[in-house]
Amino acid sequence: MNTATGPTASTHDHGTKAHPDVAPGEIAVGVVIGRASEYFDFFVYGIASALAFPAVFFPFADGLRGTLYAFAIFALAFVARPLGTILFMSLQTHWGRGMKLTVALFMLGTATAGMAFLPGYATLGGASIVLLALLRILQGIALGGSWDGLPSLLALNTPKERRGWYAMLGQLGAPVGFIVAASVFAFLLASLTERDFLEWGWRYPFYVAFAINVVALFARLRIVVAEEYQGKMHELDLEPTPIRELVAEKGQHVVIGAFAALASYALFHIVTIFPLSWIRLYSDQSMSGFLSIQIVGGLVAIGGVIASGVVADRVGRARTLGGLAIAIAMFSGFAPTLMGGGSAGQAAFVLIGFLLLGLSYGQAAGAVTANFGKRYRYTGAALTADLAWLIGAAFAPLVALGLCASFGLEWLGAYLLSGAVGTLAALAINRARKYKS
Repeated sequence: MNTATGPTASTHDHGTKAHPDVAPGEIAVGVVIGRASEYFDFFVYGIASALAFPAVFFPFADGLRGTLYAFAIFALAFVARPLGTILFMSLQTHWGRGMKLTVALFMLGTATAGMAFLPGYATLGGASIVLLALLRILQGIALGGSWDGLPSLLALNTPKERRGWYAMLGQLGAPVGFIVAASVFAFLLASLTERDFLEWGWRYPFYVAFAINVVALFARLRIVVAEEYQGKMHELDLEPTPIRELVAEKGQHVVIGAFAALASYALFHIVTIFPLSWIRLYSDQSMSGFLSIQIVGGLVAIGGVIASGVVADRVGRARTLGGLAIAIAMFSGFAPTLMGGGSAGQAAFVLIGFLLLGLSYGQAAGAVTANFGKRYRYTGAALTADLAWLIGAAFAPLVALGLCASFGLEWLGAYLLSGAVGTLAALAINRARKYKS
C-alpha cells in the first residue's frame, strides 16, 4: 500500500499535507470481507437458533415454545448493538480506530467461540440459558463496536454518478455470509444423525466463525490503520461525534434513515431464519435440502445486490428503495399462500424473497446518510444501521413465528407489509422536507 511521505507529498495552499486519493476498489474489498465475517457469525447463531437451540437449551418446552425462547435470545444482540456503538465510539476517541476494531472483533470471535463450548441445559440447567444470553449480548455489543466507517469513506470517495454501484459492494457481505453459514449447516445435517448434530455437530460452525474472524481482523486492520486511509478519514471528518450532540442536531435523520431501510430489514430474517423454524416445526422436508434451496436463494440475492447498483445509478437510490418497497408490499400479498403451498410454494417463497432482498438490501444502507453532513456522518450512519436492525430485523423471527403459529400465515404478509409502509413513509418525509439523499 503506497503512502505519500516526505517532500513528494503535495500540500494545500495553507501548508497542510494533502492526503493521496485512496482506491475505492480496495475500500470495497475491506468492506466485503468485514461484513461477510460479521454476517457469518450472526447467521451461524440464527440458523442454530432455529435448528439446534430449542432442543439443546430449552428441552423442557415443546418445539414451538422452545424456538420462540431461542428467538427471544436471538433478538438480544440487536438490542445491545447501539450500546456497543456508543461504547466503542468512546474507545476510538481515546485509543484510535485500530484498537477499537481489534477489541470489537476479538470480543465478537470470543463470544461466538464461547457458544461452541457452552454446555446445554441437560448439564447446567438454567445457567446455560443465562450464559447463552450473555454471550449473545456480547455479540451485539461487539458488532456495534466493529463499525469502521469504510462504507462512508467509500460513499464519499467515489463519483456521485457511481455511488449506487459502490454502495452495493459492501452489502454483498450479507448473502456471502449466509451462503457460507448455510452451507456448513447443510453439510453437517446431511452427514450426521440428528442425535450427533444436536450433541456436538451444531458447535462446529461456531469454531469456524472464530477462525474467519481472525482472518477478517487482519484484512480490515491492513486498511483502517494505513496512513492514507487514516488521513482521508480525518480529512473527510469521519470521526466520532458526541451522541448527545448527534441526537440533538440530527436525531430526526437517524429515525428517517432507519425507517427508510425498514422494508429490506423486515424481509431480511423472514427469508433466512423464519422459514427454517417453520419448516422444522410444520413440514417433513429435509432440513439439509431446504438449506440447499436457501443457498441458491443466497446466490440469487447476490445477483440482486449487484443489479441494484446498476439500477440505483440510473434512477437514484431513494427511488430504487421506494420501488422495491412497493414490490415487497406486493410480495406480502401472496407470501402466505406460497409458504402454505407445500415444498414447491416454499421454494418459490425463498427464491422470490431472496431476489427482492438482494435488490432492496443492496441500497438500504446509507441511502439518506447525506442528511448528516460530514461532521455527523460517521456516528450517524452507525446508529442509523443499529436502529434499522433493531426495528426491522431483531424480532422478525420471533414475531412472525409466534403470530403465524397462533393466527395463521396471513400475519407473515402483514409483517412484510408494515416494513414496506415504513420505508415509503420515511422516503416521503425525506422528500417532502427536501432533505438530501
